[in-house]
Amino acid sequence: MLPAPAVASAIALVHCSALQHEPGSDLFPVDAYFNRWRPRNAQLYVNMSKRLMLSLGLVALILAAGSVALYRFAAGSLAMLDGEIRVAGLSGPVSIERDRYGVPTIRGSSRADVARATGFVHGQDRFFQMDLLRRSTAGELAELFGADAADFDHRRRIHRLRPLARAVVDRAAPAQRALLEAYAEGVNAGLDALSVVPFEYLILRAEPEPWRPEDIVLGNLAMFFELTDYDASRESGYAAIMDGIPVSLGRFVFAPGNRWDAPLVGDAWVVPPIPGPEVCDLRGTTPAGGSLGPEPGMQPVLAVADSRHRPQPNFQFNLPEADIRVRVNPDSQLDLPVAGSNAWAVGARRAATGRAMVANDMHLGLNVPNIWYRVRLIVAGDSPDSPPALDATGVTLPGTPLVVAGSNGSIAWGFTNSRGDWSDLVLIETDPTNPNSYLTPNGYVPFEEFEETIDIRGGEAEAVGFRWTRWGPVVGTDHRGRLQALRWLAHMPEAVDLRLSELESTTSVSDALALAPTVGIPPQNFVVADARGSVGWTIMGRIPRRIGYDASLPASWADGSAGWRGWLTPDEYPQVVDPESGLIWTANNRVVDGYILTHLGARGYWLGARGQQIWDALAAVQRPGIEDMLAIQLDDRALLLQEWRDVLIEALNAEADAPYPWRSELVEFLERWNGRAAIDSVAYRIVREVRRQVIEDVLLRLLIGCGDFDGPMQLAATNQVEGPIWQLITEQPEHLLPPPHASWNGLLLSAADSAVSTCGGGPLSECTWGSENRVDIRHPLAGALGPLRPWLTIRSGPLPGGDHVPRIQQSDYGASERFAVSPGDEANGYFHMPGGQSGHPLSPFFSAGHEAWARGEPLPFLPGPGMHRLTLVPE
Repeated sequence: MLPAPAVASAIALVHCSALQHEPGSDLFPVDAYFNRWRPRNAQLYVNMSKRLMLSLGLVALILAAGSVALYRFAAGSLAMLDGEIRVAGLSGPVSIERDRYGVPTIRGSSRADVARATGFVHGQDRFFQMDLLRRSTAGELAELFGADAADFDHRRRIHRLRPLARAVVDRAAPAQRALLEAYAEGVNAGLDALSVVPFEYLILRAEPEPWRPEDIVLGNLAMFFELTDYDASRESGYAAIMDGIPVSLGRFVFAPGNRWDAPLVGDAWVVPPIPGPEVCDLRGTTPAGGSLGPEPGMQPVLAVADSRHRPQPNFQFNLPEADIRVRVNPDSQLDLPVAGSNAWAVGARRAATGRAMVANDMHLGLNVPNIWYRVRLIVAGDSPDSPPALDATGVTLPGTPLVVAGSNGSIAWGFTNSRGDWSDLVLIETDPTNPNSYLTPNGYVPFEEFEETIDIRGGEAEAVGFRWTRWGPVVGTDHRGRLQALRWLAHMPEAVDLRLSELESTTSVSDALALAPTVGIPPQNFVVADARGSVGWTIMGRIPRRIGYDASLPASWADGSAGWRGWLTPDEYPQVVDPESGLIWTANNRVVDGYILTHLGARGYWLGARGQQIWDALAAVQRPGIEDMLAIQLDDRALLLQEWRDVLIEALNAEADAPYPWRSELVEFLERWNGRAAIDSVAYRIVREVRRQVIEDVLLRLLIGCGDFDGPMQLAATNQVEGPIWQLITEQPEHLLPPPHASWNGLLLSAADSAVSTCGGGPLSECTWGSENRVDIRHPLAGALGPLRPWLTIRSGPLPGGDHVPRIQQSDYGASERFAVSPGDEANGYFHMPGGQSGHPLSPFFSAGHEAWARGEPLPFLPGPGMHRLTLVPE
């Protein structure tokens, strides 16, 4: 939850502070009060009871009256659903029809008018969400929440993203700028049309600030924080760990892939052999210490596993080998988990309907309201008899006027996070005689100095200063004390724009793939299908051309031989078009192989188990239909954990005399398990926790026991750790068995004991996955409302799904939408998302459609018949 102040006056308004509660209680203890007095004096008790009940009755009347007044006041910030309203700037009338779920169909005569109307509905339904988005990106939360948010703002201000957003707007083409301005003016018109400011501002006792065109760019930049390693923490963590362990151990622990890899192009990679006792011996003397870079005589070539081969698609990219100075090293890097997604496409000749289709479910944090806003945008054609100039349906990001994912009748498209490497740490060499200068290929130059003011609500403004280099801001020192600057894609105006709007009018896979390299978004896996039956994949977003250094480690760019050299050209981008199998799949796993990984990054990808499961499920259906797309999105088979279940049963049976009272009962649950992350599954919960415990125990002891670190290290999980850990569990080398365990089976049983202990001491039969995986989606201000928190909470209860399965599901994380659609056949597609269209708890659309998402029931992709109609007309 975002930082929030103690909003005492707002809480008093909601609770009616005339009632004083005892410490630690939620309600006044009336019964206990009565019981104290009854034995002493019954008549006194009766008299006091009458007076107290009269007082409580009066308070209840006051509360009821206050609640009605509060309801009516808050209802003034509900969106307009029907009628007619004049809006400045329109060239003609625009109709907004909402279906039973509040999904609007917006019809207008020009794209600018439709953008203005989109801004209008966003401003009425989601303004506070939009406000948090721009403020968190620009570092302006303290203006709203006070000193609690000042440190957060300080960390964000170093990126100077509001000036960057202004620069992006200034350099936008006239048509694009007109779209931005129309949308921003529409947002403000929608906000002004509310009779009361959005209810969040009533709680905070604040006034909303107008929306500006640059705020739209900030909405785009917010996704760079969400979808990229914005502080290069993977790189800094990897470098620090690798500095303290033997290189061969690092290659093993941080192997970049394993047998679960599921690339579109290439094969699975193998994990290097387990290091021998001469490298690391946890049971004896360990030669610790490491060095960066490849070992002498080691060939920096990625090994390929022969355990899995796939039909090779038509893979296209032309990357001049002369530009490559660094080969891919078989090292992984320390990863920090970020958002993920599933997306795949089925070509027409493979599909049951003879139409190509796209399925997409983007996994993100779950909040009230949901990150996405459904919409259908229709721009009329040149004449009443001509087809619409635009008819696009899908999800928008409130704060921006574009359909992010969906269909326009000619193409359908979706995204998953590429998990590429879009940031680097540059080692800075200061002038020995002048610490205010640093070395560049042009000699020593002075740092750029910037000062910004953080306005703090209820306090004095803070002035903060930053130093920038030509590569980016100075972000501190590394574990060796070396000064570093951050090179991040989001700092570059060329990598941040709104050319995604051009996708709305694109009509073919080939045109969409040609557009992808020019679009300024966080680089994403882009999956697309067209009405002609073709399917394709590429990376959408700008890709920097890296030369002269290993991008997984900090490096100096001072002599000009290393760094980013412009952008890859469109014909250098990897593409997969109409593969022989007719199938394309991505799940944040590594998608390609070869030299292109020098620029995309060879590390940081999610474990391929989810991608492999999706590919296998698609391949198993000879002629998949739209219903098969939903079945795969809801697939909760935990194939990865089924193997862990087997080794755990083996260990439990081998240690039949172990003093664990739960052993035989757990074996029974494990043997009966159907292999799914189901809400009633004891086995899934226990096996999942056992795996987590084993990884934490083994990895931590391996690095500490075989490492030589000068100080405490921050250890984060590596996404590919399954490969080396599984190799250790199955081969069971004695020299790497972490003390104090006497055997590898003993380690597994110890992890099982710890897993069972998480059940709280109750019956094992009640230790189900559903008892832990309960989904409650909350508004950012829910915590400020105390007992009224449920007012801003959508409860789903226990839900199936978990880790490394297509149906990713955690208590506050999961599918932010699910859809599948064939372009040109939108009427037979489906869609659902968590939460509802409105962020207002008094709206009928606050949670409309949420239950369908929770139950996995398909709703129509297109909005249904109009239940409400609002018309915007020119002033």
